[in-house]
Amino acid sequence: MKRPMTITEKIIAAHAGAEYVAPGDIVKVPVDTALANDITAPLAIRVFRETGREMVFDPDRIVLVADHFVPNKDIASAQQVKTVREFAAKLGIRHYYEPGRGGVEHVILPEKGLVTPGELIIGADSHTCTYGALGAFSTGVGSTDLGVVMATGRTWLKVPATIKVNYTGRPGAWIGGKDLILYTIGILGVEGANYRALEFGGPALKHLSMDNRFTICNMAVEAGAKNGIMEADEITLAYLKDRSSKSPMVFRSDPEALYERILNIDAASLEPQVALPHSPDRVKAVSQVGRVNLDQVFIGSCTNGRLGDLEIAASLLTGRKASTRLIVLPGSSEVYLDAIKKGIIETFVKAGAVVGPPSCGPCLGGHLGILADGEKALSTTNRNFLGRMGHPGSEVYLAGPAVAAASAVLGRIAGPEEI
Repeated sequence: MKRPMTITEKIIAAHAGAEYVAPGDIVKVPVDTALANDITAPLAIRVFRETGREMVFDPDRIVLVADHFVPNKDIASAQQVKTVREFAAKLGIRHYYEPGRGGVEHVILPEKGLVTPGELIIGADSHTCTYGALGAFSTGVGSTDLGVVMATGRTWLKVPATIKVNYTGRPGAWIGGKDLILYTIGILGVEGANYRALEFGGPALKHLSMDNRFTICNMAVEAGAKNGIMEADEITLAYLKDRSSKSPMVFRSDPEALYERILNIDAASLEPQVALPHSPDRVKAVSQVGRVNLDQVFIGSCTNGRLGDLEIAASLLTGRKASTRLIVLPGSSEVYLDAIKKGIIETFVKAGAVVGPPSCGPCLGGHLGILADGEKALSTTNRNFLGRMGHPGSEVYLAGPAVAAASAVLGRIAGPEEI
């Protein structure tokens, strides 16, 4: 009798050419897409060259994105991007993106149709797990591993056990993917899903757009997960319809699949969530945070820099003024252009925001919004570790775009109902 499997196990088994796999199995698998950015690619390129290979395994299945320190903030970052740009040109890698036609890697790969259900994606960035929202197995690796993948097109994996998260109920008006995943991380802790697959499902997902689903899978790694994943449904396939010409391979978990743990979370009972310094699992409902005056609010990143996120923030900022520093970075050139067409950028500028180029920017303490000693920021990013966005004496709170916009208006952490 065939062993029942989860969606993660099925995708890995299919790529390994195995009838089935089980948690703990070590397998070699071909990679559908390999990804690196301007920080991780230079080392991966060096490792690739050390293999002695003259050509990458497939120039059409490698994606290189300059997004962390762009537009280049200094000489060192300019040299990094130059290295990646020249490598892409020399080896015929057509999926090379930098400002002007790109954006944040985990925003642009889905929107350009470079990921489809059933694929196996390896990226030299921990938030590669974002693509699980499309029903793909996607995970981050180090630059050394990525360099070998670029040469061989293969990697090895240990099959993870799976934790199932069922979201039930209909989320409230201001509840999005960020609130659901923060609440989940608050339960699991930052090590509660170490090297596990987090499989997200349940009826609440039917009420969530792809933008919200990307946010959920993006932060699976903040609980230590190897990957986050959702089964592709009609919402997924509708998103891909005009973006990708590739045929999706839709896998679904067997009803009898074995899970290490099952969490049931009532989305209808949640209010907006906030993660307190200095860890994504220090989560409270916004009404329980207390008064926290802010010096800066940042809206953007691979977690919440998509059009749907900007629309939510703009809906609350229309006709209002920010009373603290407000920085908005659209997640991609496509998002930026759509936001211009919809009048969203005008709303931000009239509210007193600084609207910048598609970039990771301040998320990793890169540039375009570094915090000084003693400053407090509320950010729609994914991490708030000590010194993450600047001075180690600063503090970062995490929340979704609705809380971010309301907080920018009131100059303190606030829920959208307050305005």
